[in-house]
Amino acid sequence: MPESEKETTRKQEEKESMEEIPEMQVDNKYSDKKIVLPESPSSSEKGVEKIKKEIEKIKSFILKKYPFTEAIGILPPNSLKNFIEDEVGENLTKEQVDKLLKKIHLYMIVPEDKFKEIPKIKKEILEQIEKTKQEVWVYIKTPVDIWETCLDSKFELASAIAMSFPVYDKGILGALRVAEIHKSLVLQKFERYVVSYVIGGSLVRGDAVPTSDVDVFIVINDTDVKRMPRLELKERLRGIIYQYVSEAASLAGVKNKLSPQIYLLTDFWESVKDAHPVIFTFIRDGIPIYDRGTFMPWKALLKMGKLKPSPEAIDMFMSMGDKTVKRVKTALLDVVVNEIFWGVTTPSQALLMLYGLPPPTAKHGLVADMKRIFVDKEKMLEKKYITILEKVVEIWRDYEHEKIKEISGTEVDKLVKDTEDYLKRLKELREQIEKRIQEKVIEDIYKDTFTILKTMFGNKSQNDLVEEFENQLVKKGKMAPNSLRILKDLISARTEFKKGKSTSHKVEEARKNASILMNDLIEYNQRCQLTSKDLKEIVGGK
Repeated sequence: MPESEKETTRKQEEKESMEEIPEMQVDNKYSDKKIVLPESPSSSEKGVEKIKKEIEKIKSFILKKYPFTEAIGILPPNSLKNFIEDEVGENLTKEQVDKLLKKIHLYMIVPEDKFKEIPKIKKEILEQIEKTKQEVWVYIKTPVDIWETCLDSKFELASAIAMSFPVYDKGILGALRVAEIHKSLVLQKFERYVVSYVIGGSLVRGDAVPTSDVDVFIVINDTDVKRMPRLELKERLRGIIYQYVSEAASLAGVKNKLSPQIYLLTDFWESVKDAHPVIFTFIRDGIPIYDRGTFMPWKALLKMGKLKPSPEAIDMFMSMGDKTVKRVKTALLDVVVNEIFWGVTTPSQALLMLYGLPPPTAKHGLVADMKRIFVDKEKMLEKKYITILEKVVEIWRDYEHEKIKEISGTEVDKLVKDTEDYLKRLKELREQIEKRIQEKVIEDIYKDTFTILKTMFGNKSQNDLVEEFENQLVKKGKMAPNSLRILKDLISARTEFKKGKSTSHKVEEARKNASILMNDLIEYNQRCQLTSKDLKEIVGGK
């Protein structure tokens, strides 16, 4: 789809989405206007290249001498007068201002712990600029200075810093830029309903990197929206605001992921009254990059200790402590019921299946079958492990019949230890069962094979039967040469198994091959019997 059609489609979708919110129409001054972002040197590729060449030397000087530098940006030309007035004051003559306006203005950001060194750093940089005879002016600030600018409601300056052309950036300029563009898109859509647009998280803490998430909080005034449920309103606003996230990242040219949190003003105030920790943290640490006189009063009140939780909120928070012990005990019981019970009974059922029995239910018959088969009959399992299984099943039954409501941590610790021992013993029992099964398999196929050979050649020793098999059948071409190898492999597998050297794979292979050999022997024996019968009938007839 062509770009023009995509733009038309997006505008139509936005228009339709806003028409669904009758009380939240866009201000007339923004109707049918494209977003206008603060002017930046990036608007002219040719100009950018020229500026980059001019400041490359000073940039190299700064980064080499001050490696702790967090960012260097070129301020937009249309914001320079505001920066000059803010930095130097209004006592400059018009000629002095005009002279400064002709310079390239660099905005350098250094860590807060270098604040006291700023005058010295600025002096050294200006001396270097004089040496290179460049028309450059420099501002050196810390992130705290930027936040103070926002807290003083100088949002035009903060916007210009965010939209400065990044010459060097460890993350702060990119994060500010994507937030500023997203804010502009949101304000263009419904400015009169945006109470505050606030940044927080790693950006404010001072540990933002080029891939850090940018946490922003948007408070929307819903007090005059009467024709729509507040939950529905919040979801529609969230959808519209989230539409601009990827667009803002694309326009900003950064990898930072914007993470907006949307609050309705009424819900926000309820959270303040209820002393919600997230909201209090948000007010305490958040930095507004747009505010209509709402967020800053909250911040001031909190700082003065005037934002106090209601008695109901205090009671609610206190009650959380009263419920903690009960919740922990219930959780411990759930661990026994939902984890230990099934963790113990399911493997037990598996071993009964391995033995050749259908598995009984975990609650009925399992304990009795485990005891009857592996303790009493096979003598393969010690009684103490049946006691552990019985205890776990008993706790389950008591829980099911509501005979117990909680369980102590000491009991759980013991059960966990017993469960660990029980499961370890079951693994050993599985090996015992598998060995017993393999022993039975190898003995059965050995017995069946040599029973057939004894029927054919008489009750002789193993070696004599093998010799007879080779001489009478294999060498005379009555059985395939491979049959002799299978017979010897069967004998070897049985011998190795008795010595504990055989594996389940060898046993299984011997079983498969011996089955083929026995079928061949039975078939040969039947042919011989039929031939003998025919001869008798012919002789008898004569």
